[in-house]
Amino acid sequence: MDSFIIAAGMLCLLTAPAYGDRGTGKARSCSDIRHFYSGKGFPLDDVPQSEISGEHLRICPQGYTCCTSDMEEKLATLSRREMEGLLKEAGRGLHTSLSGQYKAFDGYLLELLNHSEVALQETFAPSMGALYSQNALVFSDLYMELRRYCRTSNVNLEEALNDFWARLLEKLFYQANKQYIIGEDYLECVSKQMETLRPFGDAPREFKLKVTRAFVAVRSFIQGLLVSGDVVRRVSQVQLSLECMRAIMRMTYCPHCRGMASARPCANYCSNVMKGCLANQADLNTEWRHLADTMAQVAGRLDGPAGVDLVILSLPNRIAEAISAMMENIETVNSKVFQACGSPREGATSTTAQEEVSKGGKIIVEDRVGPSTGKLEQMVSDVSRRLKDMQPYWVSLPSVLCSDRVATGAGAEDRCWNGMNRARYLPEVIGDGLASQINNPEVEIDITKPDMTIRQQIMQLKIMTHRLKNALNGNDVDFVDASDDASGSGSGICADDVCPPSPRLVAPITDPPTVYAHRPENKRVIKGSAGQNLPCVLSSLLSLATLLLLRR
Repeated sequence: MDSFIIAAGMLCLLTAPAYGDRGTGKARSCSDIRHFYSGKGFPLDDVPQSEISGEHLRICPQGYTCCTSDMEEKLATLSRREMEGLLKEAGRGLHTSLSGQYKAFDGYLLELLNHSEVALQETFAPSMGALYSQNALVFSDLYMELRRYCRTSNVNLEEALNDFWARLLEKLFYQANKQYIIGEDYLECVSKQMETLRPFGDAPREFKLKVTRAFVAVRSFIQGLLVSGDVVRRVSQVQLSLECMRAIMRMTYCPHCRGMASARPCANYCSNVMKGCLANQADLNTEWRHLADTMAQVAGRLDGPAGVDLVILSLPNRIAEAISAMMENIETVNSKVFQACGSPREGATSTTAQEEVSKGGKIIVEDRVGPSTGKLEQMVSDVSRRLKDMQPYWVSLPSVLCSDRVATGAGAEDRCWNGMNRARYLPEVIGDGLASQINNPEVEIDITKPDMTIRQQIMQLKIMTHRLKNALNGNDVDFVDASDDASGSGSGICADDVCPPSPRLVAPITDPPTVYAHRPENKRVIKGSAGQNLPCVLSSLLSLATLLLLRR
């Protein structure tokens, strides 16, 4: 028994590092950290003049230190605030880029519609005279509905186009038959004969096909830019957890407390810290990539012969051709209408109105389309490249945030800060995502409790991708009003008929994290410091002295 006590005492003496990790009994000055600490805006009164024992520390290694409990707490809060600032700054760059693309496409779309409407007005007004001026509202309403469709959720494009042709038929029929007394009920009967009359020939069907295909694609694409940018903004504002704050503090400011201000984190150590802190964000990766891929496919539909710019700029020509077709066949149209709806009573007006409409002949619209300016092509190219670049965003964040803070150069792996001291970092780098963090040695995470804000954004990405795929197939989709403030409270963009069911989160295995047998110097339960080994030395010496006294 005596030999065991003596051996234990000698073992503690041999394994304990020199006093204060310095190899000298003199306490070091805290002048360096006093300068650093005050530079962060904290009072110097917090900082001791020289090193003190670190048993009070709860985050940093408990060796001799220049940090008090209050300093540790303040620096930990600062480290989280700084890291959250970096995350917001990184997200702000991507959000700004996506918002800029959204505004560019939205602005260009409105520019095209305005240009097209002006072209129609400048051509129809002199060509059609009173026939246009008295019915100009029909045309302006069409363009207004197209603008609203691109920005709101309460416009059914197919219905809007059908309504345009029905109203145009009513107005033209009324103008061509002013010699008759025609009331609202009669005009309603006229519009109901659209399918059988086919007064405009194939123009309405072709018009609807081209307009719908182009506008569904461009609206879904613009909404995709808006939603993806909003997801970035919301996720970038998610607060870091308390466990993450502790891990970042240990990596960032604990070296200062240990008198190792120049020590920079080991590369793999920083990766594990940031992968743990951003585990929930990394789970966006799969749906984020799906959205980017689908948006790139939709972008390919915006340009070319059936591109949205050519479709919009050709609207006046398509409408003019339809009106000319009806005017050329007004007698046949009248005959079919009178047969279906009955012969209207004659009024006091002469027949000159019909004659005037008929002699107007074919309306010639100046070709305003012209050669492509390449603007849309360049915009599509730019956004496609941006979509490709942003695909790995969420899983690349840890490496981006670590890139300018880790130790580099020759011998860096052996002299970097590993969370406990200047030494090699032994654990392997953990995978991405919440489920992989069960074995993360740096950040304690309950993988059964995902961040709900981020899960909601994952669902928004799924919904948006679903709608984009519908648009690729030519199916119209419903959206939230894009004219609302995109930075608002985030009222859902989920329509009842297209929302996928909420995912059922399967709780992962909750066994305790695996202990790395090969990493004693980095384990939190093993603090290789003088402050911890001194009690071992003292207790062993006391035991030895007691034994010797008893032997007397």
